[in-house]
Amino acid sequence: MTAQASSSIYDFSANSLEGQPVSLSTFKDKVLLIVNTASQCGFTPQYQGLQSIYNKFENQGFAVLGFPCNQFGQQEPGTASEIQSFCETRFGVTFPLFEKVDVNGSNAHPLFKYLTKSAPGIFGTEGIKWNFTKFLVDRSGKVVKRYPSTTKPEEIEKDIQALL
Repeated sequence: MTAQASSSIYDFSANSLEGQPVSLSTFKDKVLLIVNTASQCGFTPQYQGLQSIYNKFENQGFAVLGFPCNQFGQQEPGTASEIQSFCETRFGVTFPLFEKVDVNGSNAHPLFKYLTKSAPGIFGTEGIKWNFTKFLVDRSGKVVKRYPSTTKPEEIEKDIQALL
């Protein structure tokens, strides 16, 4: 489905880090934080904060969805298994991770085309500026807010709680 024709994130699917197709409708009725991630970025320690808020709110219907991306300074060069191993061993990540995607440009994953159109950045720009840009999605699959890389996961807690 194209980004323009979609009415919610549930219209999209993406491959898990293990290569299995996952319909985002699997996460229906959950509050989501969708993040483009990277293992070799100055913001990489945010994995810890993302895991912490996932642990805190998971049983209330919340999930973090991580989408590794190598578009910013080639800071995610690893294979799927290397990314999985890094995230698990270094940060204890248990939230869902997906295959590496592009988030900008003509090859951008349709989900990210939808997210950036639904929640433009500063001055209305749609392009994602860097790793760890975050999109908060409500239980009906609508994008509520976009946060820049500099926003720490714990700073989003109140917004998450308001949607739970």
